[in-house]
Amino acid sequence: MAAGCAVALCTALAAPVAADGGTTTTKPTIVLVHGAFADASSWNGVVERLERRGYTVTAPANPLRGLYNDSTYIASVLDSIKGPIVLAGHSYGGAVISTAAAGNPRVKSLVYVSALMPDVGESGMSLGARFPSELGTATKSVPYRAGGGVSGTDLYLKPDRLHQVFAADLPESTTRILAATQRPAATTAFSQTAKVAAWKHIPSWSLVAKQDKTINPDQERFEAKRAGSHTVEIDSSHVAMVSHPEAVTDLVLQAATAADSARPALAATGTTHDARAETALTGIAAASLIAGTGAVLLGRRLRRRAH
Repeated sequence: MAAGCAVALCTALAAPVAADGGTTTTKPTIVLVHGAFADASSWNGVVERLERRGYTVTAPANPLRGLYNDSTYIASVLDSIKGPIVLAGHSYGGAVISTAAAGNPRVKSLVYVSALMPDVGESGMSLGARFPSELGTATKSVPYRAGGGVSGTDLYLKPDRLHQVFAADLPESTTRILAATQRPAATTAFSQTAKVAAWKHIPSWSLVAKQDKTINPDQERFEAKRAGSHTVEIDSSHVAMVSHPEAVTDLVLQAATAADSARPALAATGTTHDARAETALTGIAAASLIAGTGAVLLGRRLRRRAH
């Protein structure tokens, strides 16, 4: 009887309870962040599939003005969302979510789709130098001016190279439209070095696009292994969420439904201290202590009655 009370007490302390006495479960909000040369519509096929499965989805516009600027903006989007979050990034969007999620306890999982996953001190450029791709010969630089005397340089994909390098598994009629409507990224998006790496503390899932010509697939494999990500590989160009939306949706759903006990190993480099995990363990220990104390007191009462 005492053991039963202890188990019941632990269960009551560990599980959130709804007003009707049942255990509550909250589906996370899915946030999808696009990368360079694209916009939020690149996630359309994934958004449709996730919404059909009952998820709330948002795909904010990534400013593409630099890693520090963009990650600060996306972090503010996350701050506006209530409840748990699954955060996904494509291409350069991976670097953005790695910074934006840092220190946010509501981000449950990170999903990287043929993406950059820089460690502290790394940039898109430094990773690209280690793992060369065809992107370096497929871009053109265009100076830009903005308000307040701000100026810089934008990178565009050359229209005649976009199909081959960016989206070879899409029809050329589609890639011509992508070339005409592409959003350029400031060079600071790729040159600014990461100051944090959220994948060291948050479980991650990664998709490697085996036919990627924009980011070297070996770079994607290296990043995923280093982060301890759950990883899948598919025969896809760089824009897997456009050409293979079902596969990308499946990976996001894995991240959204994963139990805490199914966390993958965390980062292979740097500190892996997780304050949230420590808090959870402390809570379990406290519950066990309280339950044990309750069992002892109950046993004493029963002995008194027997006497």
